[in-house]
Amino acid sequence: MAVSGQMRDDPRFPGAKIHESAYIDDGVSIGAGSKIWHFVHVLGQTTIGRDCVLGQNVMVGPRVSVGDGCKIQNNVALYDGVELEDDVFCGPSCVFTNVNNPRAFLNRKSEFRRTLVRKGASIGANATIVCGHTLGAYCFIAAGAVVTRDVPDYAMMAGVPARRIGWMGHAGAKLGADLICPETGRRYRQTGPDALEEIV
Repeated sequence: MAVSGQMRDDPRFPGAKIHESAYIDDGVSIGAGSKIWHFVHVLGQTTIGRDCVLGQNVMVGPRVSVGDGCKIQNNVALYDGVELEDDVFCGPSCVFTNVNNPRAFLNRKSEFRRTLVRKGASIGANATIVCGHTLGAYCFIAAGAVVTRDVPDYAMMAGVPARRIGWMGHAGAKLGADLICPETGRRYRQTGPDALEEIV
């Protein structure tokens, strides 16, 4: 059965639009221009920046930070310890873990590890990000990849476990051997085996 419902204004969050089926706990901050869609749950002590989109069935928090301009697609959970900088894209059903060795019968909430996703990164559908790592600025994680280590800026990662298979430019186009973006003309240079920087 389809659920439509209405987007509504909430006086707690001026300029944001929130679907009537969403649950927003106390102690949350949501920036102007953000849209919170069907069945989203935002838990306490969570900050969501300006102009974000949270798709259907997203869960965020508690104690999560989401920067400006982030797009979080359907069925994503951002747990305690996850931090997204500005302009991060999280594809449908991508997974963030928060502890490395879970057991149903052991409480390991004191062992949650921080996961930082830097500005402009893109995470593909059904990818898994193992906690305790940093995803570099403008990196690109392929659909279904499993990230088990830190990811360099601009790295294109694929596989299980994920390995760097190339470089991606600022605009999300794969860079060739000349390290010039085919879409924007931006130029890059490799400064190490796993290090790339833009030439400005």
